Amino acid sequence: MNHIQISIEASEEQQELLISELSDLGATGFEQTNTHLLVYFDEEGFPSYEVNEVLEGHNTTVQTIAQQNWNALWESNFQPVIVDDFCAVRAHFHEPVQGMQHEILITPKMSFGTGHHATTWMMMQQMRGIDFNGKQVFDFGTGTGILAILAEKLGAANIDAIDNDEWSIENGIENAERNNCSRINLYLDSSVPGKQYDIILANINRNVILMHLEHLVKAVVPQGLILFSGLLTTDEEVIVKACETHGLKLIKQQSRNNWISLLMQCA
Repeated sequence: MNHIQISIEASEEQQELLISELSDLGATGFEQTNTHLLVYFDEEGFPSYEVNEVLEGHNTTVQTIAQQNWNALWESNFQPVIVDDFCAVRAHFHEPVQGMQHEILITPKMSFGTGHHATTWMMMQQMRGIDFNGKQVFDFGTGTGILAILAEKLGAANIDAIDNDEWSIENGIENAERNNCSRINLYLDSSVPGKQYDIILANINRNVILMHLEHLVKAVVPQGLILFSGLLTTDEEVIVKACETHGLKLIKQQSRNNWISLLMQCA
């Protein structure tokens, strides 16, 4: 599958609003600098009319990136990610990072979730404070499988991980094998399983979270935890209210570069 890359000239304040609006239109990834926002869409089903409406008045450059070129671009730009002294994420061609409790090796392909994005970083940082030992875990929208891999390294007994992108599942399987994981089950799916888990990881976006929230709550055991991210600071009020309506309470909020993560507990 080819991809659409849009380079948008925008201030940091404008970028926050653009990310929110373009996420609603199905954007698959973002890269930010002080002056520009890079936005990625799948070429198939690209909502050109709606995107043009959102970007009216902005200077933009649009190009199509073939899948193989996307992978080369992703790999050439990929740098090791360090989450405090807790976890380092690196590719096989990087030197090991010293002094880390955990290390995750990934093949940096197109799947979202290499630790560079603020939401993935916060998910990993919040996971540090959660007891995964012997727990049943569900990773909703696994991407590269990075969070599922970390959950196994933290002692989870079983991890079910799903994504609706076939490429993500293939990449997730490859990354799980690279990290010698044996307790991760990867499925090509977009629905929440009809079973219960101790911990749910959901690094998606506001609309998908709200769409599936009722099913996610049913899938977590009493006193179980759901860790959400993929959310902008402007999403916090609506997400927290929706969660409280479904019997969840906020345990911990974290923010980074206009993004937030929310750790919720089921009653």
